[in-house]
Amino acid sequence: MHLADLVVRDAEVVDGSGGPSYRADVAVKDGRIVQVVREAAASGCQRPVGTRILDAEGLALAPGFVDMHSHSDLALLTDPDHSAKLAQGVTLEVLGQDGLSYAPVDDRTLAEVRQAVAGWNGPGDGVDFTWRSVGEYLDRLDRGVGGEGMAVNAAYLVPQGTVRMLAMGWENRPPTAGELDRMRELVAAGLREGAVGMSSGLTYPPGMYADRAELTELCRVVAESGGYYCPHHRSYGAGALDAYREVIGIARDAGCALHLAHATLNFAENRGRSGELLALLDEALDGGCDLTLDTYPYTPGATTLAALLPGWASEGGLEATLERLRDDATAERIRHDLEVTGSDGCHGVPVEWPTVEISGVVDASLGGAVGRTVAELADASGSSPWEAARGLLLADRLGATILQHVGHEENVRALMRHRTHTGGSDGILRGAKPHPRAYGTFPRYLGTYVRELGVLTLEECVAHLTGRPAARLGLTDRGLVREGHRADLVLFDPATVAEGATFALPRTPPVGIPYVLVNGRVAVEDGHRTGVLAGRTVRSRG
Repeated sequence: MHLADLVVRDAEVVDGSGGPSYRADVAVKDGRIVQVVREAAASGCQRPVGTRILDAEGLALAPGFVDMHSHSDLALLTDPDHSAKLAQGVTLEVLGQDGLSYAPVDDRTLAEVRQAVAGWNGPGDGVDFTWRSVGEYLDRLDRGVGGEGMAVNAAYLVPQGTVRMLAMGWENRPPTAGELDRMRELVAAGLREGAVGMSSGLTYPPGMYADRAELTELCRVVAESGGYYCPHHRSYGAGALDAYREVIGIARDAGCALHLAHATLNFAENRGRSGELLALLDEALDGGCDLTLDTYPYTPGATTLAALLPGWASEGGLEATLERLRDDATAERIRHDLEVTGSDGCHGVPVEWPTVEISGVVDASLGGAVGRTVAELADASGSSPWEAARGLLLADRLGATILQHVGHEENVRALMRHRTHTGGSDGILRGAKPHPRAYGTFPRYLGTYVRELGVLTLEECVAHLTGRPAARLGLTDRGLVREGHRADLVLFDPATVAEGATFALPRTPPVGIPYVLVNGRVAVEDGHRTGVLAGRTVRSRG
């Protein structure tokens, strides 16, 4: 064969298929895997030759990991290092999650969505925001940082909440026929321009105001393109199983593939109920539903403090919400929904303020709140928890982010064993004390749940993180170590790989992942970022 750019020698190849690992040399040229020679050292055959030889003795070679639920929508345009994901071995992220992202937009909607997700992604200062359509946003991602590209590859979901915002604002009502047609057109255009599906955030305004009929109509458009629907559904707490049933029913009625975002069961109501959810998923699969899911290997969730508010309190957008919070009588109604009734924003469960920890603020002067629960803030100020939360919401203009300590380890483990499971970090990169899942999800799977706990075998886990998500995305040349496939690859030490990120130090890098290749170029070497920007958008053919 011709001289390769790089040959990885004597690696234990865990190829992403779920099959047994094997020893091999793997040659890379022009961004693709050009040769895989099994048992090359022992077979006596001619070994691949290359400009560079990388000795992988003691290391496993796998396809690059796919983060099926990412919030790097602006980070890929502003952070050329992006070690939060590259250091974990992630080579592809799926953006546009939870029904809120930056395309398609007009001038009004762009300003509104930037405010709505400032807690997730920051305000976007320094980003040019010259795009308006999905295709233009994907083109902007391809130019990346300084016109040089992105750190990793990226796919995009059309965000249903942003689409609704563009078509009918923040109103809590069914769309008119004309508005529904407009939403159909926007979704169809985004899919034609390269989006792989549609997301929704059914506890986030304004997407949460859509009923089942509206969502079904939009999913019909997604189905026509061959994409998939990725809902953050209406509840992970009270009524969680009904919320799962709703989105399964939508997918069935629309004939649309379904991928369940950060699938889990939280709050006291759902302790030990994973078996009921798994039975529901298996029933849907056995009935012909094309269904997959992703999870992160942690118990706490992460979102914005404003997300806990009842949906009615968020009608009209940010300024209208702030005005309701300023009005004492309306604020008391909000408190009652949060603390007594259980708001739809808090998954129908009365909020437990000791479980709500502030993880970040937009206004740096409020940084003293970070790392403290709302209950602790209340004790320190001599106020009620609601008044402490209300004050922070107003002062930070709804920007504060939180960790919500409401999950159950037994549910986490049960769901990651499911036959359609994939990995997703749901990682918010902003904030002084973000959830460690943004920096530790993938090595935590390999270290804690494979090596230490044996919940998954190494081969199973790698398939969950590579081949299976690539198949969901419709990618025929990624996700496996195969000749002809893109050379998105990660080398790790199965004996030492582990997350470094903790809740106390959430940005600590992982260990045991010395090399990462993106499109055949070495992006991480000896555990250090090289500066290579080889990522590109991965677009559907819809």
